[in-house]
Amino acid sequence: MKVNDYEVSEGLYYTKEHEWVKLEGNSCRIGVSDYAQKSLHEVVFVDLPKVGSQITRFQPLGSVESVKAVADVFAPISGEVTEVNAKLADTPELVNQQPYGSGWIAIIKPSNLEAELRNLLDAKGYAGFLKTQAK
Repeated sequence: MKVNDYEVSEGLYYTKEHEWVKLEGNSCRIGVSDYAQKSLHEVVFVDLPKVGSQITRFQPLGSVESVKAVADVFAPISGEVTEVNAKLADTPELVNQQPYGSGWIAIIKPSNLEAELRNLLDAKGYAGFLKTQAK
């Protein structure tokens, strides 16, 4: 669905800091939303977390650097990083081109998923939140 010229992908969970979570069996794929990538503009570098590292919800997971700014990517859930998107080392622009596809950042094995999902927005809730954001 489109909201204020931003794509919101159904079936994902979102944070108000513009990260998304996709449930994939016992793991969660994480990335930044279309709103986030458009706000950053041209992404030139992505600082990925280390595989095996433990992350805590709403703590920095990594960062995305663009020609405009550097922005932290906050972990929407707690758990262990099991995989990172190594393609972003050579092609960080994937974050801009396909934020909900090949521009994902990390896969996490969640430690407290059920409780933490309650703190995230579904697509409809995130769309409503975006409507309150400035264009």
